[in-house]
Amino acid sequence: MNRLIFPINNLSVNYLDCLLGKCMKSKALRQGKQVHALLCTNDLNIFSLKSKLVGVYAGCGDVNSARLVFDKIPNPNVFMLNWMVMASAFTGNFQEAIGYFSLMREFIYRCNKFTFSIVLKACVGLLDINKGKQVHAVATQMGFENDVSVGNALIDMYSKCGLLCSARRVFHGMFERDVVSWTSMISGYCNVSKVDEAVVLFERMKLEGLEPNQFTYNAIIASYARRGDSNGAFAFFSRMTAEGFVPDLVTWNAMISGFAQSKRENEALKLFKGMLVSGIKPNNVTVTGVLQAGGLTGSIQRGREIHALVCRMGLHIDVFTGSALIDMYSKCGSLKDARTLFEITRIKNVASWNAMIGCYGKYGMVDSSIELFERMLEEGMQANEVTIISVLSACSHGGLVEKGLEIFRSMKERYGVKISKEHYACVVDMLCRSGRMVEAYDLLRQVPMYVTNSMAGAFLNGCNIHGRRDLAVTMGEEFFEMDLRKPDGFVMLSNICAADGEWHEAENLRKIMKEKNVHKQPGFSRVEKRNEFVEKEVQNESKAGIYFHKI
Repeated sequence: MNRLIFPINNLSVNYLDCLLGKCMKSKALRQGKQVHALLCTNDLNIFSLKSKLVGVYAGCGDVNSARLVFDKIPNPNVFMLNWMVMASAFTGNFQEAIGYFSLMREFIYRCNKFTFSIVLKACVGLLDINKGKQVHAVATQMGFENDVSVGNALIDMYSKCGLLCSARRVFHGMFERDVVSWTSMISGYCNVSKVDEAVVLFERMKLEGLEPNQFTYNAIIASYARRGDSNGAFAFFSRMTAEGFVPDLVTWNAMISGFAQSKRENEALKLFKGMLVSGIKPNNVTVTGVLQAGGLTGSIQRGREIHALVCRMGLHIDVFTGSALIDMYSKCGSLKDARTLFEITRIKNVASWNAMIGCYGKYGMVDSSIELFERMLEEGMQANEVTIISVLSACSHGGLVEKGLEIFRSMKERYGVKISKEHYACVVDMLCRSGRMVEAYDLLRQVPMYVTNSMAGAFLNGCNIHGRRDLAVTMGEEFFEMDLRKPDGFVMLSNICAADGEWHEAENLRKIMKEKNVHKQPGFSRVEKRNEFVEKEVQNESKAGIYFHKI
């Protein structure tokens, strides 16, 4: 739709209505503005045309223009309100979308089922479960609780906001369920790593005569991949192709990102190669997952190859890809490349800053890390939870205990970041590295949430280094009452007891590890050899010998 020719002498309402309808359907913003100008110059203030005009602007993503038209309409109809809710939600203005929904509630009869489907997506964007519950109550009050589209939106909202039990209640209460209903519930289980329950629901769906679609398969494949279960992921991948589905970009991205997140970088890179061979062109989501995998290999050569491929394929390096590149180079040990990319990136998000701050901290350049953190704040970027973790970790590695404690104590007031268990773990590690074991012990006693494996491991390691067996034993008794699943703390306490000749205690700790089914994995070294990696497994307790295997 390139041009619109207006017969000025024949401006019937029906004709203009038809023009606006065409603009809306083809998302022709420029032509829509021409019609709008025509309405203004001819002083045509007709309600139905204004209603369509809101739809044109909102449908084209021009929320500001849509708002200007909308605000001049004294008594908007449900069509206009739905458009404003949708446009606000899809451009990320979730709070504004909720505001338009509240305006609808003043005219409650004007809401329809499409309104609820849209506004529930806004609740997901805000991760506001209370708002979601209020919308659910209004939907029930208006008799839409049995509508399939509303039910599907409720399942999606509750699942993504972390209330799987409420999502399940909505699902089981639906009189009619379609493929989207089942897929939404299966995705809910997958999002919280309950892939076994998702598979049970998948099989039940097939028994009830509904065929899963590609989204259903992708959700389960991604969940298996995130768990690091290559057998499960490939089994469903094969099952999907056997059903006649051709793996698309979303499927490949789900597999690659999932394996990268579960630190199975070699599987992720092999899948990326398979994707290219199959003729699927990667997008920025693919590149982000592959860069994460490249960083995990620690190979600067592999990282540069991926970067060069991105450039050769002409993929746009957006703010997320740029952040992933910075992070990849920092993990591969090329601080110079990471900093160069950081400086030439015009638009930076908080992930870009976090990657660079963490990079400096990891390599002991704590002053540079703090300096960049302060520059970030000066440029108006809001620090988040990960930023503070990176800075505290840098202070820990650099021995700047007082600076780290100052940042930790002023987190909420100065930076607006709530203290989490990861922040406590950083401070415990920082105090233990500097030998301030009593302070670390006191801090552990004050932690308002449960003590994590990383906190316990850092504290017991500090006790071992600084010879504080008394504190280790005292705190160790409390650790045993917790559901700690990583072996580090147990092994460290066992070593402390053994060093003091307490062999009986050391043996008891090993027995407790077996009872809790906690196993220490053997360590390994990795060497890059002409585009392949060789891993050397370190001798462990159960087997003597050295094992080599190619990745």
